[in-house]
Amino acid sequence: MRKIFNTLQMVTFFVLGDTAAFAVDADHTFTPSENERLAWLFGGAKASADASLSGTYVGPRKEMITPWSTNAVEITQNMGLGGILRIEELHKVPEGEEPSFDPMLQAVYTNPGADMFASTATPAAPEEIDDITDYNQREGLALSEEEEQYLRDLSKRLGRKLTDSEVFGFSQVNSEHCRHKIFGGTFVIDGEEKPSSLFNLIKRTSKTNPGRLVSAYKDNVAFVTGPDILQFAPTKADVPSDFTLRKIRTVLSLKAETHNFPTTVEPFNGAATGSGGEIRDRLGGGRASLPLAGTAVYMTSYPRLENELAKTWGGKVAERRWLYHTPADILVKASNGASDFGNKFGQPLICGSLLTFEHAEDGRTWGYDKVIMLAGGVGYANADHAIKGEPEPGQAVALSGGDNYRIGMGGGAVSSVDTGRYAGAIELNAVQRANPEMQKRVANLIRALAESAFNPIVSIHDHGAGGHLNALSELIESTGGFIDINALPVGDPTLSDREIIGNESQERMGFVINPDDIPLVERIAQRERAPLYIVGHTNDDHRLNFGRKGEKPAIDLAVTDMLGNPPKTVMHDSNVKTNFAEGEYDIAKLDEYIRSVLSLEAVACKDWLTNKVDRSVTGRIARQQCDGPLQLPLNDCGIVALDYQGRRGIATSIGHAPAVALSNPEAGSRLAVAEALTNIAGASLDKGLSAISLSANWMWPCKNAGEDAALYRAVEACSDFVCALGINIPTGKDSLSMTQKYSDGTSVKAPGTVIISAAGEVDNVQSFVPVTLTTTTQSTLYYIDLSGMPLALGGSALAQTQGVVGGAVPDIKSADFFANAFGAVQSLIHSGLVAAQHDVSAGGLITTLLEMCFANTYGGLNFFTEGFRMIGETDLTKILFAENPAIVVQVLDRNRTKAETILDNAGVRYFPIASPSRRSEKVITISHETSVHMVSIPAMRRVWFEPSYLLDTLQTNPTCAAERRNNLGLQPVNYRLRANFDGSFESRNLRVRRRSTSGIRAAIIREKGVNGDREMAYSLFMAGFDVRDVHMTDLASGRETLEDINMIVFCGGFSNSDVLGSAKGWAAGFRWNERAAETLRKFYARPDTLSLGVCNGCQLMIELNLLGANTTEDGRPAVEMKHNISGKFESIFLGMQVEANDSVMFGNLSHLCSGIWVAHGEGRFHFNMTPAQAGIKVAARYAYDSYPGNPNGSEGAVAALCSADGRHLALMPHLERAIFPWQCPTYPADHRKDDATIWLDAFINARKWIATQLRRKARKA
Repeated sequence: MRKIFNTLQMVTFFVLGDTAAFAVDADHTFTPSENERLAWLFGGAKASADASLSGTYVGPRKEMITPWSTNAVEITQNMGLGGILRIEELHKVPEGEEPSFDPMLQAVYTNPGADMFASTATPAAPEEIDDITDYNQREGLALSEEEEQYLRDLSKRLGRKLTDSEVFGFSQVNSEHCRHKIFGGTFVIDGEEKPSSLFNLIKRTSKTNPGRLVSAYKDNVAFVTGPDILQFAPTKADVPSDFTLRKIRTVLSLKAETHNFPTTVEPFNGAATGSGGEIRDRLGGGRASLPLAGTAVYMTSYPRLENELAKTWGGKVAERRWLYHTPADILVKASNGASDFGNKFGQPLICGSLLTFEHAEDGRTWGYDKVIMLAGGVGYANADHAIKGEPEPGQAVALSGGDNYRIGMGGGAVSSVDTGRYAGAIELNAVQRANPEMQKRVANLIRALAESAFNPIVSIHDHGAGGHLNALSELIESTGGFIDINALPVGDPTLSDREIIGNESQERMGFVINPDDIPLVERIAQRERAPLYIVGHTNDDHRLNFGRKGEKPAIDLAVTDMLGNPPKTVMHDSNVKTNFAEGEYDIAKLDEYIRSVLSLEAVACKDWLTNKVDRSVTGRIARQQCDGPLQLPLNDCGIVALDYQGRRGIATSIGHAPAVALSNPEAGSRLAVAEALTNIAGASLDKGLSAISLSANWMWPCKNAGEDAALYRAVEACSDFVCALGINIPTGKDSLSMTQKYSDGTSVKAPGTVIISAAGEVDNVQSFVPVTLTTTTQSTLYYIDLSGMPLALGGSALAQTQGVVGGAVPDIKSADFFANAFGAVQSLIHSGLVAAQHDVSAGGLITTLLEMCFANTYGGLNFFTEGFRMIGETDLTKILFAENPAIVVQVLDRNRTKAETILDNAGVRYFPIASPSRRSEKVITISHETSVHMVSIPAMRRVWFEPSYLLDTLQTNPTCAAERRNNLGLQPVNYRLRANFDGSFESRNLRVRRRSTSGIRAAIIREKGVNGDREMAYSLFMAGFDVRDVHMTDLASGRETLEDINMIVFCGGFSNSDVLGSAKGWAAGFRWNERAAETLRKFYARPDTLSLGVCNGCQLMIELNLLGANTTEDGRPAVEMKHNISGKFESIFLGMQVEANDSVMFGNLSHLCSGIWVAHGEGRFHFNMTPAQAGIKVAARYAYDSYPGNPNGSEGAVAALCSADGRHLALMPHLERAIFPWQCPTYPADHRKDDATIWLDAFINARKWIATQLRRKARKA
């Protein structure tokens, strides 16, 4: 479906000050009324009377309509402005300065005029291919000689030339990236053909240990059996309806994807679409499944920060002329992209990892010049939807999502070869475009269908590598079918058929439904503003036909010709033994070693990553990265509850050991599995180790001498170890072209890497054991050995800081030894005997002990080594820095006998190693033989934090980065509750599984892009409201009038992706739609109503002045919401204190202080007059005046405002994500087992106030 584009450019420029302008492309000249509306939308920008701008501007490439533009245009449509085709933001380059821009995404415009978006290009005509080899090389399709011959033979058999769409399509759907030909191929090592493919080695784990598997290898996700949960959802999805609880059986999903090549070429969009693609994988499981939480891993070469310690190892390898971006840029831009996508989509990122690595030895160089970006996650589905249905002839093929653009053309093929192999133009064709807000709309449609009593989806598939061709052909491959190219939405009118079919524009899902179900799906899609297209149908001829009715098809092949018969890959290689030099260590340099290890990015603080990514959205997060009163990123395990009951959930973790794998691939695989498992060990797993399934993602520099053989050994060892552990690997991915080539003929290989993601059912999300020590001297720390092998420094962080790899590496004695110790730790946790725990991995035991102390503001440890002497180890360097798998647990003295009995009965090798010191002592005292070493915890915390600070300066306001560093350790989360505070449901007369209605009605109001609706709805429901789901489309269409609603809540998120300002687009929907505006006016005119706005909803209330504030004499609003002073999204759990106030929700909470979640980018309250002058009141403030305790720089640390009468409350922090103690990552120990926090009381206060008003009204009647 080609959109109609004007041939006469009518670009109008709206100029904002001296620095920015908006270019608006429309099919007509704007009227004065339209100019007035656009000026409001553009923040006061004035329409230019000139046809062009004067000066130099930086803006997006004219060939690529940005997601920003897509959202901006939709906002204008909701304002009643028609005929606008494109809006782009331009930034003026100061005179005399060189423009700074990203050539992957931007261009420089000199005196841009009405023709700035003009293009003379027309769609390329379909092409019949005469020379397959020439076309392969010209287009960079990465076809092998065997595949070229296969296509020549196919052409001959068909008696015609193949079309460009057919050849291109074949190259994509059969690329290494899509079809994993190496993993499914034959390996001949040292002249001997191996008996099993790599894929079969991995599959063997599931055949040997099927455990809880429901679906493996035949879907985009793996499913395992899950528990029964209470689904909280609206009763109907196509109209406003009330939320109810419904018991369902579940399956749990696990998935991890890599997006290495796109992230190397363009990090922000590469990582963003990597995250989005993995989310879509979990959306497309079975007949629809739901993502819950995500993970991320970044691996690059050294960023070469301005850190004197890092220069020691960073300077040992010569810096390259990087192909596209420096490693530091990639780290910041990629993590920004992945974080931005998750934040706007509404998926919390709760676990991750970071590794930087380079090594040169014997004339060879290893490094992550071709970076690794892994996005993973967990989710669930209704068990009834776990298995895809079989399409039948005559069913409809539907597509939901955004338009087609020239995005990712050839991405599947280019991702399958060494970076740098092809010309830049071909590689740049793979640059991605991310629109998380569009994906959220599509996900809401899928969510609505998945949660319904009747799910009409027969089969579903995400759009990613290979575009429509891969996704839609897999949907219809069992039957065949016709896809109408005219029905596919086209955003770029210059696309050829080949480009329409094969582009990798993101944010799209395809699915098969029965024709009778189309009207229902269309109604839901319209309500969610999710574009929906019926693009084809299934038939019974087993052919793939992409074309236009009545025209020669672009593709007309039998399914088996396209998908079923590609030549099999055969890998020939020989084993090559690489001997790496051992390190030389001197214990006299202990202080230097500790500082160096803590300064390595892999070990150092990851605050620069966690402070910008939402870790609380959904309200189901029981454990994320940050821990303790200081909320530092120390947890290696994330846990998400499956419903709001706060019991059953999923835990997930990550493990890898590439430095070890360089020296010993087999040991590297075992240690990667072991690290993922020791990282997840603190969760209360349902029946222990047997609950876990793994994803294995293999990144390897194949087709280099010795590397194919090393990969085979690594996969085989992984398979053997996992089989012996009694668990399985039902999903994974491979990226086997991890070599970067340079124009001077040199190349850099990435270390062969397997990243293991673990996931397992948790029987009680509230039983997770924290990393941070309980600071009581009446306790003991035990070292529990899971290795059983001699301590070794090869492949360790310490070795890396010394510029060596080493040959003697850690390993695991046996799977039984490991599983036995793991099971004993789980027994301790299930028995409630562990006060704190942490694994030993990157950085060794000294890092483990320091990290257990870092998040406290006081206390230390007395560490002693006698236990190591008993097992034959006296080398203090190895004791402190070896990374043999182990777990350290803290046991209170009153529980020691019980704990030791469990460990003894299990036959585990363990021994005491430390005890906490007095509160005033902030050191770790190391007693070894006759020597004593003192390690300052605050000093090492600063060393550990320094790399995070340096990376933070590259992504945020440097002043804020410095303030964050300076306040390290000074802003703990403190609580001030009433002395007699009772946190039970019973004292509040609440029932968790409420079935009856209360007659007190609240409505959550959401717009496209809002993502905090469910946790808000449940908070209201838990407090006793009957809660209605209301979309802006309901108000705009008149489906909902709010006449019977007592309280409305504007939820948090990123409405319209915050384009043109947070909540500006949302406000436009009220301001310029008469029905919505009148509905809102009538609601606020009633004296018995309440309203609440949180985060994005707070921004909306301020934008629309729903608090009723006065204006300044010159007409300015009393208060405005501005960007955070840091210039970025802020995510933090912090203290908020309630001011003395008489508001309905917060009045009886005055003077109390409690922890609360913050997650926003534009949360700074800016006052043009004092609140008193404005006639509004301050309801709450952040507990600290300075950043980051005041995360946005609000004047007076203001966090919440209320109307003069106290009925309407607007606040930025998310109280709805902290109504239960299990949602709070730090909480008073004596209240940890409470049912509720004071923030639930705020909602109860609202319900009680309304009940009083209703009783008064009834008495008057």
